[in-house]
Amino acid sequence: MYAFVMRPESLPKSYQDFIQKTGPVAEPVYKAVRDSCRGHPVDVASLHAYLSRIGKSDYVKLEEFPSIIPCSIIHPGTNSCLAHEVNATSATFKKTFPLYFSLTFVPFVVLHLQKFTDAPFRTFWIAIKGAVRSTSFLSAFVGIFQGVICLHRKVASRDHKLVYWIAGGISALSVLLEIKARRGELALYVLPRAVDSLWYILVNRHLLPDIRNAEVFLFSLCMGGIMYYLEYEPETMAPFLRGLIRRFLASRISNPSPPSNRTASYTYLQALDGMTKPKLQERRDSESSSEKYNLESIPGL
Repeated sequence: MYAFVMRPESLPKSYQDFIQKTGPVAEPVYKAVRDSCRGHPVDVASLHAYLSRIGKSDYVKLEEFPSIIPCSIIHPGTNSCLAHEVNATSATFKKTFPLYFSLTFVPFVVLHLQKFTDAPFRTFWIAIKGAVRSTSFLSAFVGIFQGVICLHRKVASRDHKLVYWIAGGISALSVLLEIKARRGELALYVLPRAVDSLWYILVNRHLLPDIRNAEVFLFSLCMGGIMYYLEYEPETMAPFLRGLIRRFLASRISNPSPPSNRTASYTYLQALDGMTKPKLQERRDSESSSEKYNLESIPGL
């Protein structure tokens, strides 16, 4: 969220568009927040045009060098911050529920067509529950983020760019609404964007060298790791990703043996234990035979 608010050029365009359409704050307001935090003059004309479109330009005082962008500009549609958070949460739920329902229902039908034909209503119900859970997570994220921003404006008179980093971290607690397996998937989804954005910012500030084709090397490294774990430790991967790769890759992994709970490390230890047991048995046999044929151990001899 820090990258989206302060350095949007460091994120992919599709990622920017998704966050912008999901959230309740307009793009001219984000630009004004960036300029205010950096001490640059705010584009008053752009803000005035935005407020004029929604009919609120006569009720908001605009400054070229504000110390902080007030709540009256962030959510001009209502004077109540609490009402703004509630409206943002409900609006996000309505906008993203169809998306999450399609992401839950369609892949399950494609990858488990037989299960769907056997129990279509049960599949439909599972998809609805998953979509509601995921949509609730995203809606809560938006509501909490807006609440932290408004709270900061109630207690402080000057803005700072780290506020948006902290707000994003607090909002991320909404991931607890998701099931445990989905939390790891979401973390792995946002991690590459965060690392890529951080890399861009550090290179832009000349804190790291600009290495050509570095993304190709990282892609190769990650794909190598995915294929290794798919082959030797498939239980560590998400079931959806594991099933998707096995479905479309024509190789030995397309028809895998029954899944086992034993990892490669466990198999190695078992093999090592199997090598040491015969040696111990041979040693015990030799000791017993030496005791058996030792004449001095027989009384009277």
